[in-house]
Formats: sequence, C-alpha cells, structure tokens
Amino acid sequence: MQRIETFSDGVFAFAVTLLIVSLEVPKTFEELLVSMRGFLAFGICFALLVLLWYDQHVFFRRYALDDGKTIFLNACLLFIVLFYVYPLKFLFSLLFTDLIYGAGKSPFAIALEEMPRLMVIYGLGYIAIYVLFLLMYRHALRRREELELTALEAYDTKSKIYAYLILIGIGAGAIVLALVLPARIAGVSGFFYMLILPALTFYFRRRYRVRRRLFGIPLS
Repeated sequence: MQRIETFSDGVFAFAVTLLIVSLEVPKTFEELLVSMRGFLAFGICFALLVLLWYDQHVFFRRYALDDGKTIFLNACLLFIVLFYVYPLKFLFSLLFTDLIYGAGKSPFAIALEEMPRLMVIYGLGYIAIYVLFLLMYRHALRRREELELTALEAYDTKSKIYAYLILIGIGAGAIVLALVLPARIAGVSGFFYMLILPALTFYFRRRYRVRRRLFGIPLS
C-alpha cells in the first residue's frame, strides 16, 4: 500500500460522504419515507463510485506506479470523481423523482430544453474518467521494461486499454444522441449506456479466445 493509494481511498470515501451529506435527518414520518425511497438513486451512485474505485485499485495492485505522471493522472481522476458527485446524484434523483417524491411533488426542476445539456455534462464526465484510466494503463505499458511485464501481462494491459476505448466510444455516442435528438426525448440517450455490458462481454470473449490460444491461460 502506497501513500497515493491511501490518499485515493480517502478521496473516494469523501465522495461517498458527499452523496449523503446533503440529506437532512427526517423530521416527519413522510420525510422518512421519502428518504427511504431515495435509496435506489443513492445505491446506483454508490455502485458507480465503487466500480471506479475498484478499477483504480486494480491498476495500482498490478503496477504499483508512483511516478510523477501517474500521480498527476490519478489526481485528475480523483478531481473528476469529486466534481461529478453532485451531477451524478442530480441525474439519478431526477430519474427516480416520481418514485421518491410522488407525481408532481419533485423538488428537482429542469426544463425540457435543458435535458440535452444535462446528458452532455454527464457524458463528458464519463468520458473524462475513462480517458484518464486509458492514459494510466498506456503509461504502464510504455514502462513495461522497467516494470518487467511479461508478454502475458502486456497483453492484459492492452486488453484494458482497448476496453476503455470501447467505453469512451459509447460515451461519445450517447453525447451525440443527446445533441441530435429533440430536447423532449434527449434523456433517451442515457439508454445508449446499456450497450456497455453486451459490448464488453463480446470484446472480452474474443480476447479470452486469443489469450488462451497464445498463452493457454484464461483472461483475468
């Protein structure tokens, strides 16, 4: 465990805190029910943060880099995570607003013409995060000799880089949809992210077959 990892864990913990810090203690039973119904939106945001934390954890477990460029890229990643906590919470609270507050009782206000900008803001943050992950893995690959990466480890590093390219492409596609669709249905662009699971499943199955043919070892 390095200081960079310890600091990163603290930042992710703070990001989770920001998800709930704006919640006040319920003063009535009705407010308690509203808070409990907001569990789904909070749970999704929490799960997304955990996924990002796990990706970052895997990177440092594999390469243990602590040079200047790695620290800079990791700091940028942590900055984006912190900056996008509230937009992320706003988006998913808005998505489940009728479930949480009831029809017509939502405190969240957004005009239809503002929806494309909301989806673009979310998409830009999503792309920025995975561009930074891609750059971190690319940096590790460039230092393969110093890290003494085997051919298998280099192959796995390239697999992660290509996977992040797929994720970035999906984010870019969602942004394009948000911009070209009529404002009243721009929120539909969010469904484009549902391509992540099938796209990565297809991609890693192909990489698995190549990996097994070249090295005789399943993809980790």
